[in-house]
Amino acid sequence: MTGCCAHDYEKLFGGKAAERDARRFRSHGVRGSARTLAELAGNVDGASVLEVGGGIGAIELALLESGAARATNVELSSAYEQAARTLIDEHGFGDRVDRRIGDFVADAGAIEEHDLVVMHRVVCCYPDVDALVGAAAQHARRGLLLTYPQPRSLVRLGMALVNLGFRLRGSTFRVYVHTRARIDAAAERHGVSPTTRIRHGLLWESAAFARTG
Repeated sequence: MTGCCAHDYEKLFGGKAAERDARRFRSHGVRGSARTLAELAGNVDGASVLEVGGGIGAIELALLESGAARATNVELSSAYEQAARTLIDEHGFGDRVDRRIGDFVADAGAIEEHDLVVMHRVVCCYPDVDALVGAAAQHARRGLLLTYPQPRSLVRLGMALVNLGFRLRGSTFRVYVHTRARIDAAAERHGVSPTTRIRHGLLWESAAFARTG
């Protein structure tokens, strides 16, 4: 996701979104599907966590509080950095979090493997699901955690209307509803297979994948 699309991504996920997310995290911690994804991680004592598209890093902060040893966050929008750094300092994790700006797929070769890889509502923002989920699976020593839109007709219609809105506003940003089969196949090609799926209402679905080979 480079060029104008990346620019439009940063406009959509800008400073106001970062401050809003930080306020919500301070007030309520991780909630909804993000909380479910953190719970699907299970025992994280001593684990390393890679969060892709983590925004302010709420899930990794929750996992660090639960015993994870360290975390890396790869985020395309630089607008989250100030709010994220403030939260990291507030929690005393300044020496345990590495934040990087860039396209995870393009920069994957420069990022080391971690025990857990987390992508909360990220799969729907990337056009090449094979490359994104494949790179995430390659970097997961133990497990991969994903939240993505349920591939239902009603959800596809809703996303099509959202994309129409983006197009009418002149934005190049798009959202995607990838099939479970495509997501699973991309992970399984790199030895990671689904173990658990949990639906959140009519829109989101979270899945845990474990390394099998």
